[in-house]
Amino acid sequence: MAVAELNPVLVALGRAVVAAAASAALLWWMGAPRPTRSQFRALVITALGVVIGFPVFSSIAMRYVPASHGAIVIGILPLATALFGALRFGERPSTGFWIAALAGSALVVGFAVWQGGGSLHPADFALFAATIAAAMGYAEGGRLSQTMGGQQVISWALVLSMPVLLPVTVWLGWNYGVTASAKAWIGFGYVSLFSMFIGFFFWYKGLALGGIARVGQVQLLQPFMTLAGAALILGEALDARNFLFAVAVIAVVAVGRRMSVKR
Repeated sequence: MAVAELNPVLVALGRAVVAAAASAALLWWMGAPRPTRSQFRALVITALGVVIGFPVFSSIAMRYVPASHGAIVIGILPLATALFGALRFGERPSTGFWIAALAGSALVVGFAVWQGGGSLHPADFALFAATIAAAMGYAEGGRLSQTMGGQQVISWALVLSMPVLLPVTVWLGWNYGVTASAKAWIGFGYVSLFSMFIGFFFWYKGLALGGIARVGQVQLLQPFMTLAGAALILGEALDARNFLFAVAVIAVVAVGRRMSVKR
């Protein structure tokens, strides 16, 4: 809704500015202590992934491909999140888990190539970059939530990003304009307060409690939700093949969730 009328990078960074303002108010109200040096480093990585990387790359991609297509490609995010959990924090998913996750990811890449007429759309590369950025931010933030709490993790990541994001957002608004319909601004408001802020409270709490690799697989519900939203909100025509691929991916990774993961 937002990027259909507003510059995609303006949407990506502007929503973080709005969320950062809400974060500053929340941290002040909570009386939250300042992050330690080690926490600061983790917060910077989290911010690069979920505050800047994922919003920018996904907003650019959504300008050129339907939301339903993006939903399927982002289906490899659980695998990428599990990889970062293993590489950064020593989580050890079983062989069966990796086989299932790789099979699901192969289905996702196959869908992108098939829907692109035998080749990947340039927007798919932006979606893949968004996936890597999000997985890095999810894993880092999920681990940090074990000591800071999900609310403080996303809030500090947003606040620390503000000095960079605010001037760039103002420049983008000045050069590309901010004239848009109420529908576009409603979409912008939603992704600012819920996608970029409130949703992370629960997401990081879940990752901290259940483990990065295992809880990360819950993201496979996201394609279904996005397909439904694309039809109900954007009026995108749904193809039965989209559902078939989404079901196939979710079924494969659901098997992987039953496999053991050592923490």
